[in-house]
Amino acid sequence: MRRLWLLFAQTVTVCLGILFIVATLRPEWLHVEPGQPRAPATASAPAPAARPARQWSFADAVARATPSVVNIYTRKHINVPLLPLPPDPELERLFRDVPGFSRRKESTNLGSGVIVRDDGYILTNYHVIEAADSIEVALSDGRESKATLVGADPESDLAVLHVDLPGLQAIAFNGEHVLRTGDVVLAIGNPFGVGQTTTMGIISAVGRNRLGINTYENFIQTDAAINPGNSGGALIDTAGRLVGINTAIYSETGGSLGIGFAIPAQTAHQIMAQIIETGTVTRGWLGVEPQDITPDLSRAFNLKLDHGVIVASVLRKGPAWNAGIRVGDIILKIDGADVHDSIGFLNQIAPLAPGQETRLELLRGGKTLQLAAKVGTRPPIRRRQQ
Repeated sequence: MRRLWLLFAQTVTVCLGILFIVATLRPEWLHVEPGQPRAPATASAPAPAARPARQWSFADAVARATPSVVNIYTRKHINVPLLPLPPDPELERLFRDVPGFSRRKESTNLGSGVIVRDDGYILTNYHVIEAADSIEVALSDGRESKATLVGADPESDLAVLHVDLPGLQAIAFNGEHVLRTGDVVLAIGNPFGVGQTTTMGIISAVGRNRLGINTYENFIQTDAAINPGNSGGALIDTAGRLVGINTAIYSETGGSLGIGFAIPAQTAHQIMAQIIETGTVTRGWLGVEPQDITPDLSRAFNLKLDHGVIVASVLRKGPAWNAGIRVGDIILKIDGADVHDSIGFLNQIAPLAPGQETRLELLRGGKTLQLAAKVGTRPPIRRRQQ
């Protein structure tokens, strides 16, 4: 037995020695692709070059989404003052109405849009087409067409256009996929009018609000470069599916600083469906102005709450007024769900159907109350006049 063991040990030692010599002097012998014959290197036939390392590319995702992203060109006429306007708003409005004080000038605007249905519906930002006299759309295949405005929702900064062109390719939505901070995204649009461009980044945050951009805010924040002209374009994932509509940037210079915001695709899809069906967006409304409970207010009213909003004002004869809600009440819950802040309160009321009854839990004078309110229809906001 001892003799067999010695023989085995010597054999292993010799094999290891041979392997070491081959790896040192002829390493290419150890790197032959499966199924490929080994070809010895000669002076006339040098050894094949090493295979390049694998490189990641998002070209397939961009190729799938690019035909669905369009460039939007708008024209509108604005009043340009011939003299500097006074700083007082009332005087400014008065002088604007004086004949000969201003002249009409044509202004052009650039933006982007996304084909969401192959029968010609295009989703974009409201501020891209606001007050436009004419809207033109240019496709990635070179075709151009005039577009008509189907409807708009200024409070979410979304609008739907329609073009009458055959062979349109609608973008794929990302469905129920939950976006996470760190996911790779690509922004496609027409920045500065240079033509369709794609930039890459990650999702920096989700659920951003209190930015003062829209009434209803639930933005995706990304560091993918979004510049003027990208508004209304597509924010896609690495599979080429729509995850958001590029809307705004934070910038002190007008260029991208790596802080861009997009409206989530699910929100855009819901608003788009309402606009296509009815031409408008209907939201629930109670007729109250909510105010966040700050630490100062908590101390002043001796409150020990971690959620809720204070009713700062109530519209007389509105839904909340008719239900018995008064100034100073603290709304704690809506239909059993906690109210955390004023932004959350608006987002909880908006999806409720007008005419629907909702249950509110209030705190008044240290006592909890249960009230029922019939939801009204939120009045449309007044659009700016140019």
